[in-house]
This record gives sequence, C-alpha cells and structure tokens, in this order.
Amino acid sequence: MKVLAVLAWFLLLGSLCAQTQGQAQQPSEQPVQQKSAPEAPAARQPKIDPGKEADIRRLLDLTGAGALATQTMDGMEKNIRPLMTGAFPPGEYREKLIDLFFAKFHSKRDPQQLLELAIPLYDKYYSAEDIKALIQFYATPVGQKALTVLPKLMHELQEEGRKWGEGLGRESMLEVFSEHPELEKALEDAKKNAQSR
Repeated sequence: MKVLAVLAWFLLLGSLCAQTQGQAQQPSEQPVQQKSAPEAPAARQPKIDPGKEADIRRLLDLTGAGALATQTMDGMEKNIRPLMTGAFPPGEYREKLIDLFFAKFHSKRDPQQLLELAIPLYDKYYSAEDIKALIQFYATPVGQKALTVLPKLMHELQEEGRKWGEGLGRESMLEVFSEHPELEKALEDAKKNAQSR
C-alpha cells in the first residue's frame, strides 16, 4: 500500500507527460494501452487565439518555466526517493529498482510537454491583457529579480514549514500520548507484534 502511495506522486507527473505524448502520436503509433485512454484535457480546450498563445509562450520562455519544471521534478525526486526506499522491503534489488525507475522516468520526462499543458491553463485563467502585463512585469529588473529569488524563497519557506510542521506533529503526538496513555501502550504492543512476525 505504501508503494502505491509513493508511486501516486509520480503517476501524477507521469500522467501529464503521457497525455501530451498521446496527443503528439498518431493513433496508429499509440500502444494498445493508450488507445482507450481519455482524451487529454488540452485537446478538449477550445482553440486559443494565436496571438494570445504566442504571448503565453513568450511569457513561459521569459519566466524560464521549462527549467523551473525540471527543477521542481528534481526536487520531488529528492523527497520521494527516501519514501520509495522505505516502501519497498529491504534487499539487494531495492536500490537498483529505484535507480532504474528514476532513470526511466528521466528518459521520459520532457519539460516542453508540461509547458504545452500549461498553455491552455494560462489561457483559461489569464486574459490577453493579463498575459501582456505579466510579460511587461517580468521584463523589468524587479520582475527578473522575482524570478531569481522566488524559487529560493519558496524552497526555504518549504524547509521552514517542514520543520515547523514536524515540531507541531511531535508536540501534538506527545500530548495525545500524555492524555491517552492506553494508546501509547497499544502502539508499543503493535510494534512488538510487527517485529515478532
């Protein structure tokens, strides 16, 4: 069950890539599994105004969205790798399996495909005027600084949030055990039973 939960994160990313791959392939080139897959969301979108689409592409290029997508996926890998290691039973196979999984995932991921999925979403949530205003902002020195600083800021904020959340979690669990010692004993008994199997 833990394996499925861990792999679900990658399935979310993988499904985005698979959907765009399915769009790019001709029906005769698609594997049997993909022929019955639902139509990709971008294919169901109404046609985007070519001028607005060009501006969206310019905005994505200006903001370095492709590099950010790759950086995000790499960050997720660093967080998910230990979870996968803990989810699979110990054995000599485990590291090789996880390494091969990530190698296969890297060979299939294409940030450009993710950007293609982003275009209809930008079209959905931003007007043509919004896109032009964002382009103007990100072309300024403060806009460029925001692009440089924001990923670092978000990373540090995530790390601080993680530490804060862990502290709250520990404190909450200790309080629960203090208020309900029978639950702490039940947990210890469950651990002993699991170890004796």
